[in-house]
Amino acid sequence: MSQHHAGPASLADPFSSTTRLAHDHAAVSPSSPVDGESAMLRAVESSVVRKIFGGNDVSRRSFMKMLGASSAMAVISSIFPLDAAKAMALDAIGPIEKKDVKIGFMPLTCGTPIVMAHPMGFYKKYGLTEAQPYKASGWAMIRDWAVSGQTDYTQMLAPMPIAMTLGLGSPKMPFLTPALENVNGQAITLRMDHKGVKSAKDMKGFVFAVPFDYSMHNLLLRYYLAEGGVNPDTEVQIRILPPPEMVANLKAGNIDGFLSPDPFNQRAVYEKAGYIFMLTRDIWPGHPCCAFTSSKKFAEEAPNTFKAIFRAIIDATMFSSDPANRKDIAKAIAPRNYLNQPVEVVEQVLTGEFPDGLGNMCHVPERINFDPFPWDSMAVWILSQLKRWGYLKGDVDYRGIAEQVFLAADCASVMKEMGFTPPTSAYKKHVVMGKVFDPDKPEEYIKSFAIRKA
Repeated sequence: MSQHHAGPASLADPFSSTTRLAHDHAAVSPSSPVDGESAMLRAVESSVVRKIFGGNDVSRRSFMKMLGASSAMAVISSIFPLDAAKAMALDAIGPIEKKDVKIGFMPLTCGTPIVMAHPMGFYKKYGLTEAQPYKASGWAMIRDWAVSGQTDYTQMLAPMPIAMTLGLGSPKMPFLTPALENVNGQAITLRMDHKGVKSAKDMKGFVFAVPFDYSMHNLLLRYYLAEGGVNPDTEVQIRILPPPEMVANLKAGNIDGFLSPDPFNQRAVYEKAGYIFMLTRDIWPGHPCCAFTSSKKFAEEAPNTFKAIFRAIIDATMFSSDPANRKDIAKAIAPRNYLNQPVEVVEQVLTGEFPDGLGNMCHVPERINFDPFPWDSMAVWILSQLKRWGYLKGDVDYRGIAEQVFLAADCASVMKEMGFTPPTSAYKKHVVMGKVFDPDKPEEYIKSFAIRKA
């Protein structure tokens, strides 16, 4: 790419009075290290310096200007074991077995951290100097790449690694979710001639598209329809369509609506093909969407590479969670080799300032957010819905499967190492359309629904 985007400020010299260390990241300075080990050491220095100055970059620059870089480093080293911290950082990861990791992704804002980590330098920061993203056209391709080993790490829909581990819709193969990518970030979009729709009951007979059977989109659409008294298996049609094909099918009249990942809901508005009927955050605030995944086999064969990319993804996800960074991120991921979308459309999704297609300008900062912690209770909810709709049959070891796939404990440990504050438990109750889900009682939850297959 010829464009230069803001990247990790941790690569800039924290002892210089002329560099800026805004939040976690900012522009890379001309003296930024280029190799992975040096970048990691510079990242440790930056983290320590930011902590000492409480994130106040003005005070830091004034201090560095007054003392000079060498004296400032000596003073800081006298009150904090900087060299020991650097040694621990290198030891925590170890020599990276594969620097040219192949990363599968879909051109969606849901995978923002996985995508932006390439143009904004997060992979390089953690020693993955030759990391290469590979763009897929659909989720079946993503699945096949991951199963065949054509990609080492992959953006997946949150239910996919659970389904693949269980052999649902694919060969049985254990996959891991070390971190989520985003929460929220989806919507129900309807064709413009359905402006009169007020509730699920008005959708009887509709043809909907979702991106994959094993997706939050499918599960949330089914949940919404069933709560409104509409049986998703008998009173509507639900088709599988790759997200990039949804807007064209809406315009052609092949479908009445879709529950899709962004930016395609906003792209439908941009092309005047449809309007946003409902954001999925209004079904389940904070629901999981996409995940960062790896096969268990690759994680075990290249443990240091796994540790490095795990940290890169958490760092990128936390950076993405700051609304102040969203416009820079939109510029970084909009180009053809990533999302291939107008910057305007990507910005509208990431900032939550968007037209809904009905003449309203909406302000919804939580339209999409980024949180790496993979709650095991979310995995239990996913399993409950897979069983509710007949994808999963028989007795289910809910907690066993959840904890095998969603690595909440590992994510919490890495977040702490990186200076972030993870949740203190991997389980909590969730509220979906006003109904409380208790992860300790999934079978009771399934049986409480009037419309179900199980």
